[in-house]
Amino acid sequence: MSTTTTATTAPAPSTGTASAQPAPARSTHVRKPGFITVRVMNPFVAWLTRRGISVWGSRVLAVRGRKSGAWRTTPVNVLTLDGERYLVAPRGHVQWTHNMRAAGGGRLLLGKHVEEFTAAEVADDDKPAVLRAYLKRWKAEVGVFFDEVGPDSSDDDLRRIAPDHPVFRITSAG
Repeated sequence: MSTTTTATTAPAPSTGTASAQPAPARSTHVRKPGFITVRVMNPFVAWLTRRGISVWGSRVLAVRGRKSGAWRTTPVNVLTLDGERYLVAPRGHVQWTHNMRAAGGGRLLLGKHVEEFTAAEVADDDKPAVLRAYLKRWKAEVGVFFDEVGPDSSDDDLRRIAPDHPVFRITSAG
């Protein structure tokens, strides 16, 4: 069973464009994964991905912990839209998003292939197209985390949920 924690803080002004500086978090929205996700699904997808088998675009994200400095890993879906690549956090402001803000990048792993990248957080006003494309591709997998908003929802609905779902534009460092 998923648990939701939401606490909204005062909104920060938006520049309307993706910024090299991390956008301040507007909420602390988190949907914690259940036992099956933590103990079965994520390890299975990560196991396949580490062996070079991508499940619907999956990669293993490795990012340095903001406190420990140790590498932390989790399976993610990489979205390509209009020639740009994005990481979307369907469960909200989870640990990897906090670490990404602090580190400014990380690694994507698929089998033996390692891609170093830098990341820039996308402003909330710029998220609707990315969220729409993400939901179009992976709604069956992650749609439950988007509060009944889907790929056919209005831009206003997508903007409403945007603060709860961090999005990072990633650029290959190599």
